Amino acid sequence: MATPADRDSAADPAHAHLPCVLDIEASGFGRGSYPIEIGFVLPDGTAFCTLVIPDETWTHWDGDAERVHGISRSLLQRHGRSVHEVALELNHRLAGRTVYCDNWAHDYAWLARLFESADTSPTFKLRHLRELMSENAAEHFDDARELVARNLQLRRHRASSDARVLQLSLAKVWRNGIEAANGADGGAGANGRAAS
Repeated sequence: MATPADRDSAADPAHAHLPCVLDIEASGFGRGSYPIEIGFVLPDGTAFCTLVIPDETWTHWDGDAERVHGISRSLLQRHGRSVHEVALELNHRLAGRTVYCDNWAHDYAWLARLFESADTSPTFKLRHLRELMSENAAEHFDDARELVARNLQLRRHRASSDARVLQLSLAKVWRNGIEAANGADGGAGANGRAAS
């Protein structure tokens, strides 16, 4: 079921200059796996999430993955949207954007499978979140993610919630990188990013 923004669409200053971050829950890993839920958070904090009804040729299912994300096949059938609808919605909402994820190899393959089944191409670019971090920020990212997830007290493992955790974790390591650099030598790049 598509869940529109869980925030007001007005820009949130706390999210200023943050990237759009996407996360995907899947039927499992490896050959034959496919996306079952796609969620993203825009720079202003607006979130979107939708379940995906598997294409009839998508048969892979991993019970261990289901235990992690808590999404059953029957839930997808009852509340999901067709691959065509999801692809069109993603293209509409993300057109022209660069979207970041933390698991590029899998997320890219799952999006490719979705768009191929929908017989269309994405209108946005998918990049790895790591590209936005300095070495120092990357070293502290997992700790930041644990802290952010704990502070948000999320009850469900969902794609849009995971995307929000990733986005806010990036903000945290950027902030900490600026504070550390300013305290040490006064010179950090914008948002603690590595110079290119």
